Amino acid sequence: MRVRLKGDAICTLFLLVVLCSLLYFQLEHLVPVGNKELTQKKPSITSKTFSDSRAPWRLMPAEATEPRLQVTPVLRQREVANKRVQTTTLSPLSDSAFNFKGYLLNKDNRNFDLLINQPKKCRRTPGGPFLLIAIKSVVEDFDRREIVRKTWGREGLVNGEQIQRVFLLGTPKNRTVLATWETLIHQESQMYRDILLWDFMDTFFNLTLKEIHFLNWAAEFCHNVKFIFKGDADVFVNVENIIDFLERHDPTEDLFVGDIIYNARPIRVRKSKYYIPETMYGLSIYPAYAGGGGFLLSSHTMRKLSRACKEVELFPIDDVFLGMCLQRINLKPILHEGFKTFGIVKPSAAPHLQTFDPCFYKDLMVVHSLKVAEIWLMWNLLHSPRLSCTQKKQVKKPFQWKKKAQTTMQASPLR
Repeated sequence: MRVRLKGDAICTLFLLVVLCSLLYFQLEHLVPVGNKELTQKKPSITSKTFSDSRAPWRLMPAEATEPRLQVTPVLRQREVANKRVQTTTLSPLSDSAFNFKGYLLNKDNRNFDLLINQPKKCRRTPGGPFLLIAIKSVVEDFDRREIVRKTWGREGLVNGEQIQRVFLLGTPKNRTVLATWETLIHQESQMYRDILLWDFMDTFFNLTLKEIHFLNWAAEFCHNVKFIFKGDADVFVNVENIIDFLERHDPTEDLFVGDIIYNARPIRVRKSKYYIPETMYGLSIYPAYAGGGGFLLSSHTMRKLSRACKEVELFPIDDVFLGMCLQRINLKPILHEGFKTFGIVKPSAAPHLQTFDPCFYKDLMVVHSLKVAEIWLMWNLLHSPRLSCTQKKQVKKPFQWKKKAQTTMQASPLR
């Protein structure tokens, strides 16, 4: 009897174990897929970068993790010939959007091919042009280049002085969207003869490369120019005022003028676009530098800066890097109140003017952050024969721009 009871107990226990196992497996299949994924370890991010000639180390991680991009036949042949395509495993994205480790490992890679050149740009004028306008641009911004060509960036005589123009470009970041970019940019270059294209990727942190390559190009192909204006494509420039200012200066002497920023502190906040760790720049204050929206320099200063750029280590913020080069040649930049690279605010001394009133722009040189339509409209308003600023309500004292207080600030150039 005891034996029978013992056998029944064992059998019951066995059946209970089997039943529990079946219930466990059924419940496992009923668990939502999303909950299972939460318990899985996140895989490392693997990406394929471009060859060394494409400056892959300057890509933001978000861009570096994109699928391998298609290139046009000419560039593809070069990459196949070099056979330098690398595979890099990156850690998950940190708060900072910039790959500082890759930057530091490859910071000495600063010589890139010039894919489109304009070697005769400054030879068209006997004795060289009075002013060369150099505008930072990207391949996809054709509309901005076109509005500059039709307004303040026109080539030819302005107030009796010869003006020439070039646009500074790198290769585009998104080649899948701009599948025909190379054909289009070559056609644009043949039509206007004002495109300079280098073989590095056009990113925010590659603007320093654009700076040094342009200075090298100007020293080699435009050494006979008297003055240079270098700025962004989203600025409005009163070229007549610039010429009037430059005619009182000697191009064989040092000159560097703009919206100068003094005592700027490096930004240590990781989420900032301008974050710089102490390991990259340990000092508490940057040297004086010009806001990148636009500045003027003489040919004499241009040649000195082109040499200094080769002696100063690359820095990811181009405005500050140029300030380091100015410090290297012991040249103090000049602050001019006509350069408004952080935009304009209506002063209390001119309550009768609106911030987009052409009379408000009449005595300025450079105003940053205008849309395409705004640049076209302001240029036409200022050149209208019907423009009259004397009919405005008069104030007791004539309006003048007050000098900017040299206050300590954090460096965050407006883009």
